[in-house]
Amino acid sequence: MKNNKVKVIIMSGYGLNCEEETKFAFESAGGKADIVHINDLIENPKILEAYNILAFPGGFSFGDDTGSGKAFANKFKNYLQMELDSFISRDTLTIGICNGFQIITNLGLVPGALAHNASAMYIDRWVDMEVVGSSPWLKGIKKISLPIAHGEGRYIIDEKEYKKMMKNKQIAFKYTKGEMCEFQNLKANPNGAMHDVAGVLSESGKVLGMMPHPERAMFFHHRPDFQLKKEIAKRKKQKLGDEGIGMLLFKNAINYFKK
Repeated sequence: MKNNKVKVIIMSGYGLNCEEETKFAFESAGGKADIVHINDLIENPKILEAYNILAFPGGFSFGDDTGSGKAFANKFKNYLQMELDSFISRDTLTIGICNGFQIITNLGLVPGALAHNASAMYIDRWVDMEVVGSSPWLKGIKKISLPIAHGEGRYIIDEKEYKKMMKNKQIAFKYTKGEMCEFQNLKANPNGAMHDVAGVLSESGKVLGMMPHPERAMFFHHRPDFQLKKEIAKRKKQKLGDEGIGMLLFKNAINYFKK
């Protein structure tokens, strides 16, 4: 991989709407990303063999009419299950973000399920998280703050399965009280997720599902406290970097294939 770009396939179609941001993030991290409609992949499923990373971005696939992520996952199962199994069995990485997380839980790529928020309200804010699991996606990250925007983000899991996941380091993120919560005067767990879970991993650690949007935190000015941080830095005659913390995940994924 040293002489070639790491190739990323980003799914689109039927209400997924974060393709462009996700593509920009992966390419800013040094990869080569293609946005591919699910129907085009069904027509030519062998193209999946050419990619190193598979991304299911956020959005509202099929309008969430039958439950978030279910219809898109069923379409994938019905037409692309064999190709998906082959992709996962290789040394590849997969990510599902927000609606993408809902899709990959319905595909069975990660354990658990996403239910309606405990508040029964759509939530749009920033959250703080601690990294609990072990994965190429999470290398070098201990804490991270990212935005969320969802109505069905409450993670639920069988207690026995949760204990197994904790032992296997499959819980990627847990909501915690940090600077974003303090800045916005909001509670740590935004949706009532069991055990404060915000993201999970497959047993291999190569498939990551997460409700927060790292592609919406690519730049430092995306932070809600940017103006405050900018003013403090100005008074201390310090310079703020341009890059946002969300880029760490995309860089980790690209760098995994450059080892």
